[in-house]
Amino acid sequence: MCCDETSFRHGAGMHRSGHAHGGCCCHPGLGERRFWTKEEIIKELEGYLEQLRAEARGVEEEIARLKSQT
Repeated sequence: MCCDETSFRHGAGMHRSGHAHGGCCCHPGLGERRFWTKEEIIKELEGYLEQLRAEARGVEEEIARLKSQT
């Protein structure tokens, strides 16, 4: 079980929203391991941050598209 409150990952300051981004809901794409190195967590968080930035760009483009239709 990866998303319980006693999980090592939650203690490391990971998000607790419970939504999945692939793999474990605590560490997107990292799978079922219990302990992660600091470098692995940083790399995964950097990838997740880039996904969020890409999503934000997509939202901005959609807003601009909708505004141009009026």
